[in-house]
Amino acid sequence: MEIRDAVVIVTGASSGIGEATARILSAQGARLVLAARNAEKLSELAAELPGSLAVPTDIMDSAAVAELVRRTVEHFGRVDILLNNAGQGMRCPVESIRLDDLRYLLELNVVGQVDAMQQVIPQLRSQGGGMIINVSSMLSVVNMPKLAGYACTKHALNNISRTARQELESDNIRVCLFCPRMTATDFGQNTRGSDQYDSRAGAPGMSVESVETVAEAIVAQMRSEEAEVLRIPPAA
Repeated sequence: MEIRDAVVIVTGASSGIGEATARILSAQGARLVLAARNAEKLSELAAELPGSLAVPTDIMDSAAVAELVRRTVEHFGRVDILLNNAGQGMRCPVESIRLDDLRYLLELNVVGQVDAMQQVIPQLRSQGGGMIINVSSMLSVVNMPKLAGYACTKHALNNISRTARQELESDNIRVCLFCPRMTATDFGQNTRGSDQYDSRAGAPGMSVESVETVAEAIVAQMRSEEAEVLRIPPAA
């Protein structure tokens, strides 16, 4: 995939990995559609990234996701890449998980991602192909205490992504997975559950990657079209 002039929808673009990836893509000549719920932050970012389009979007609102794709095609004429990055975490023991929190995470981290895929697939197919990158997590393959509620949503996303990859291969639609490890963002402060944490500080036995390093790895995956990228920490 050539990044220059590619039309890329970035969900969760107002902060963290989404914002950092959008900045790198813009610097490399991509044409960006920035999606997130925070309209003010989105507008500020769009003002910094020449030629980008800000579309405030709640990924849990199917009509809003449809409008996101419609406006992208209306403005740029096509979609080349969907970076499915919006999501939220949870940190608490299994016995303490509030079921309403778990339902919310499943709706946001799984159902919302599937909806975005479904909304963009017909456009990708009609234009002869494209790419979807679903941002999962290292926790989808590594068990850690208090993170099962979040990790289970990423397990589900992994399976959906791998199956969609097989189903859409003949349409030249590449469905890829990106699994970051702990990243220096505010993600930990915005989790659901009983225990928030500082994801910038790391955790015992786990190193933290800078958000710029993670964003660069995502852009590299876009270029290579590698099916899965798993950012496991190096052995101590």
